[in-house]
Amino acid sequence: MGIKRHCHWHCSLSFIFLLSSLLLQFYSGKGELQLNYYAQSCSNAEDIIKQEVIKLYNKHGNTAVSWVRNLFHDCMVKSCDASLLLETVNGIDSEQESDRSFGMRNFKYVKTIKDALEKECPMTVSCADIVSLSARDGIVLLGGPRIEMKTGRNDSRDSYLTEVDNTIPNHNDTMELVLSRFQSIGIDTQGTVALLGAHSVGRVHCVNLVHRLYPTVDPTLDPDYAEYLKGRCPSPDPDPEAVLYARNDRETPMILDNMYYNNLLKHKGLLMIDQQLASDPTTSPFVEKMAADNGYFHDQFARAVLLLSENNPLTGDQGEIRKDCRYVNSD
Repeated sequence: MGIKRHCHWHCSLSFIFLLSSLLLQFYSGKGELQLNYYAQSCSNAEDIIKQEVIKLYNKHGNTAVSWVRNLFHDCMVKSCDASLLLETVNGIDSEQESDRSFGMRNFKYVKTIKDALEKECPMTVSCADIVSLSARDGIVLLGGPRIEMKTGRNDSRDSYLTEVDNTIPNHNDTMELVLSRFQSIGIDTQGTVALLGAHSVGRVHCVNLVHRLYPTVDPTLDPDYAEYLKGRCPSPDPDPEAVLYARNDRETPMILDNMYYNNLLKHKGLLMIDQQLASDPTTSPFVEKMAADNGYFHDQFARAVLLLSENNPLTGDQGEIRKDCRYVNSD
């Protein structure tokens, strides 16, 4: 009898505590990201995104690279909240207008993915989750690791153009500054080295290269590689509107692999920040380890991408679910 009374008292307290916690979460409007968040509300959501990403990749292979870059540029600026996708209109100043966003493209195809979701489940799947899941699926298409991502992010009602320069590292920043930027969102040194491995795919516009070639060649560049780059970028003052670029990785340009780190060890890094990875004593041991072991690179890349994708998300009743990723909803 005493045991029953004790259990009744103890179980009641436990229930009250649990109920209070749930109520607190409800009234604070702060939910949590979770796996399969759309299982009930839009059970095919993740498959729809995956299929659209695959179809786009088969038509325009570079879209997969764009999805990875979108994740970085969106999540580094305050929150993974699709603020990056907002266009300049009605008092919104788009983050896409920042110099840090130079060369970003394929935003129009985000609408392709969103339209497919709206057709199946109107006003249900956020643009912020599209940013994260398209990056996840793009990484697989580029030969990278499969990453289990949580969902349940909401979309911001504002853009943060003035924050971009203070959060997204520039290609010629010091390694100390780059590491501190990533550390501020919980990504450690080896995670930062792994994330920069995304430079294994895609390309760099000559605008961001010529300072290493003219008027004199950067002595940290391999001389033969410098000559190749001069062939790609023959002018010290390239037209930003022209399609003048060099591939990040000539050997496996569209595969997310550790060739990037092997190139760094041969002094074939395109950007200053790339070459600093190999020369800075804080990061160079991880460069050497990733150059020697593609599996290790993929493991660290997956871990860092997951941390990035969960940076300060809007959940619960924070933000909104945009109907069109380019604009906040009209009241």
